[in-house]
Amino acid sequence: MYFLALATDYDGTLATHGVVDDATLEAMQAFKATGRRLILVTGRDLPDLLRVFPQADLFDLIVAENGALIYEPATERERCIAPAPPPHFVEALQRRNVSPLTVGRSIVATWEPNEMAVLEAIRELGLELQIIFNKGAVMVLPAGVNKAFGLTAALEELDLSAPNVVGVGDAENDHAFLRMCGCAATVANALPALHEQADLRLVADHGAGVVELMQRIMREDGHMVPPRRSGLLVGIDRGGREVYLAPQRGGVLIAGSSGIGKSTLAIALTERMLEKELEFCIFDPEGDYSQLETAICIGDAHMVPNEAEALALLRKRAANVVINTQAYDPAERPDFFAAMLPQLLSLRASSGRPHWLIIDEAHHVLGAARDNVGQFLPENVQATILITVHPEAVAAEALKAVRSVLALGEAAADTLGKFCRAIGVAPPPPSPPLRIGEVLYFDLDAGGPPRPVQAIKPRQLLNRHVRKYAEGKLGEDISFYFRGPDNRLKLRAYNLVLFAEMAEGVDPQTWEYHRHAGDYSSWFRKVIKDDELAREAAAIEADTGLDAEQSRTGILAAISRRYTAPASGSHI
Repeated sequence: MYFLALATDYDGTLATHGVVDDATLEAMQAFKATGRRLILVTGRDLPDLLRVFPQADLFDLIVAENGALIYEPATERERCIAPAPPPHFVEALQRRNVSPLTVGRSIVATWEPNEMAVLEAIRELGLELQIIFNKGAVMVLPAGVNKAFGLTAALEELDLSAPNVVGVGDAENDHAFLRMCGCAATVANALPALHEQADLRLVADHGAGVVELMQRIMREDGHMVPPRRSGLLVGIDRGGREVYLAPQRGGVLIAGSSGIGKSTLAIALTERMLEKELEFCIFDPEGDYSQLETAICIGDAHMVPNEAEALALLRKRAANVVINTQAYDPAERPDFFAAMLPQLLSLRASSGRPHWLIIDEAHHVLGAARDNVGQFLPENVQATILITVHPEAVAAEALKAVRSVLALGEAAADTLGKFCRAIGVAPPPPSPPLRIGEVLYFDLDAGGPPRPVQAIKPRQLLNRHVRKYAEGKLGEDISFYFRGPDNRLKLRAYNLVLFAEMAEGVDPQTWEYHRHAGDYSSWFRKVIKDDELAREAAAIEADTGLDAEQSRTGILAAISRRYTAPASGSHI
């Protein structure tokens, strides 16, 4: 399941004139039988709600008083999460003959046209209170307290994540909590302004609309929302269309030869995850993600990851975790992965988190030679990205869960063909050669030829490169050495600025010696880890029509555009 809960407003949404009909109650019971949760988010105070709605125990939690109070029907436990109303404020309203007047644990409520008297009392007393309107109702709460505030607390208590929740409402005070949900729906009788922000506009009104929504969740689950809403932007195809990876559609394969930019693309996708407040976990056998700025790394080249520590971190909200297994012997890594994966998937099944799982070097931990992959890998794994050099070496059980493929490099079409043969399907029609920065995107369900897509670039990788490689000091073992054809030189360039300075001064024979050997593109790829710069340099190295000075100018210009230009005040 992708959507694990429904959060619904009461008056005007679930209820008609304060009453929930029998058909709606029956549908709620069927919805809960699927294992999903129900959360009520209402502006009513709790005693009033329980008086008109005796079936409150259908809900796992109730957020009352417009976000100020959490109530658990199963235990009758109440928890007020906002300050009580100031007594002198209530007295000021009574002196002004504001009626009707309801005072809850935190909320103070009345009806229009009393809003001016309420506002005057707030100003006169200098209080930090806010007024929230709801179809004629006037609710006063502490600043910052609204339905989103209360739903956030409820989700923490239930250990659920907002992207895996569908919200439905009808009025002004529903805006905030609908915005935080992974899918926002409105019943037919909702205000026009609320309809405008909704992902789904239901055909039926009131309780019948909520029934319609619950049936769609049970039938369609995450497919209710378009990829743009819940998916990760990969890039733009040649027709100008945005390409997204939708988590509910199944697995993703990123494949291509070594050093071609697979981890760079994966890092860019993690940035898209963060933009949508989605959490991720990366299995990292070779330490490629140990410097990821947005995640906590468990394990390194010398210390094996602690399984309990990794799971404890993943249970924390807003935690992204890299599990680095470098310290394990390569033969031990698959068993560690096989032990960890069921626990991760169990956590995801109950809470929705981690929203995305990235498995690097998938041919090692999910190798085709393993005969027990089906024992720990479910048949349909959603929101999982497999990264590999050899798709044909990945277990068929894992590949069959893949619905989208991103193939990189000059051999992208061949890579895609290997994947198709591994799962026993016909390869797609031929595709045009890729341009610099493009990947080949293939949607197994859409059919048709693969599409070249100009892929997004990770911002943090560029920032790190500028700091570390342009101006930092690399170790002796990974510095670049201009040695020349006779090995008579030993000019060490320990960063790109120094490389560019030395490159301008070395003699043509030395320059050409390293150019014809492909040393420049190799260093950019293996040490600098900039695949785009490496590809541009490799093209210059292979161009026999260029002389020493022309090739030198071309490579130095490529470096300047990416790294050294900022030091001289460039626009980069």
